Amino acid sequence: MTSTLPAAAGATVPAQRRPAHDTGAAPHGTAPPVRLRSSRPDLLLCGTLLLVIMVVQGWNISDYPALSDDEGTYLAQAWSVQQGDGLAHYTYWYDHPPLGWIQIAVLTWVPALISPESMTVGTMRAVMLLVGAVSAVLVYVTARRLSLPRWAAGLAMALFGLSPLSVVLQREIFLDNLAVMWTLLAFALAASPSRHLWHHFGAGVAAATAVLTKETMLVVLPALLVTMWRHSHPDTRKFALTGAVTACTLIGFSYPLFALLKGELLPGGGHVSLWDGVVYQMTRPGSGFILDQGSGSWGVLQSWLYYDRVLPLGGLAGALLLLATWRWSVTARALAGPALTVAILAALALRPNGYLPAMYVIQALPFLALVLAGGAASVIHVVLRRWRTEAEARGVTAGRYALAGVLVLAAGACVVPRWYDGDRTAVTADANAPYEAAADWLAEEVADPAGTRVLVDDALWLDLVHAGYRPGLGVIWFYKADLDPAVTRTMPRGWRDLDYVVASPTVRRDAVDLPNVRAAMNHSTPVAVFGAGADRIEIRRVQSSGAAR
Repeated sequence: MTSTLPAAAGATVPAQRRPAHDTGAAPHGTAPPVRLRSSRPDLLLCGTLLLVIMVVQGWNISDYPALSDDEGTYLAQAWSVQQGDGLAHYTYWYDHPPLGWIQIAVLTWVPALISPESMTVGTMRAVMLLVGAVSAVLVYVTARRLSLPRWAAGLAMALFGLSPLSVVLQREIFLDNLAVMWTLLAFALAASPSRHLWHHFGAGVAAATAVLTKETMLVVLPALLVTMWRHSHPDTRKFALTGAVTACTLIGFSYPLFALLKGELLPGGGHVSLWDGVVYQMTRPGSGFILDQGSGSWGVLQSWLYYDRVLPLGGLAGALLLLATWRWSVTARALAGPALTVAILAALALRPNGYLPAMYVIQALPFLALVLAGGAASVIHVVLRRWRTEAEARGVTAGRYALAGVLVLAAGACVVPRWYDGDRTAVTADANAPYEAAADWLAEEVADPAGTRVLVDDALWLDLVHAGYRPGLGVIWFYKADLDPAVTRTMPRGWRDLDYVVASPTVRRDAVDLPNVRAAMNHSTPVAVFGAGADRIEIRRVQSSGAAR
């Protein structure tokens, strides 16, 4: 099999070595420069969009969206790495590979060193702004290397960076955001126009890093392989693919090797194991079929569509269009990898009873943007091509651009008002005032923090550590009061050994499955309440004796 796309990618390939069908021209005459950094128009467009994206994503980043327990968990684990206390602030049980929060530890190391009390979720969200910026640039670079015209590459970057769904999710300290950055780097290297062997080797390294950051990125590797195949030179394809696969595999095996060397690869008495962690992740209770209106997955889908319908639905439609026109569309063949990525992730989301977390869509966001921009480029090209004949070429240029302008204005009229409302909420709303007030109350109103035991969700864990509570056994991540033997051994009287419970929405939701937490909630009274309704945070003092309330 020979590549049909040395075109866009092959500006540096000598003409005599190109396949006979390789004309050297990219789709629609939009061949990207061999080095994007030498193209002033590309730099200006990418730089301008990057500035806008960083302003929108960074403004009000600590106050919206509401802090999540997952963010607190990853940041607390990063803090533990910084302190030299191990891979987690409690027993590391192989729930995810640790490389993700090791990267967070590196990113937050300098600000935490300068101001230790700043190592809290709201403040450290700022580091995700850097991750989002790098990812946005990689979307543009990948789009150009996949032969999209400059305007379509800019559209893909804007879709990825400015969609309200992206703005909300990319602000949060999620492993998925880091994994997406590495995955985009792998695609950008795989589609490199110079097609050096080291680019494909680097793509394999980046892919392995993405998987070790968030293991779910493993499902994207077939689409990356497709991109690499199409953009490798026929003469060196075997070496390129072999090098990439070998690099990815060897680095990936470092994780089970780490577990093996610690004696924690397989289950056994008195220790955690990688096997148990994998089994847990594979057997988690499903959240139902995504199209079943009574399921948890349906609720997750609605939460995505609440923020933005254009990128998820338009991107899915774009992927289907590109896959359907693969045989006769040069753009569709160029975007085969991103389109296949969207198809794989959509198929997994459509499992009858799979587990669908809210952050799942993060993995798809850049590829939805790429295929939506690519689909738009294909449609506009087909429409404009009907105006282009040898006889009329000189006279209809203005009409072609007028038609393109009408299409752009029509799309903007549909998208901009809804995006404006979503992004305005992101830059103005304060969803974390209850958390901040609860942290202040516990820091100021409790007489002896070092001698007090408090159950909290991980979003507040580091706040209380900085307020003087003992990490791990004084301020306790509420799950651990029931699930971690190292913690339960320090609670011989169970819930009676606790002084306070900070009943956040997460704690109230999950207490039903945690006996110690549920009992502490039932035998406590509120002493302070911040916020109202389902989002309120209650600080409850545990009554070690007396009837349940």
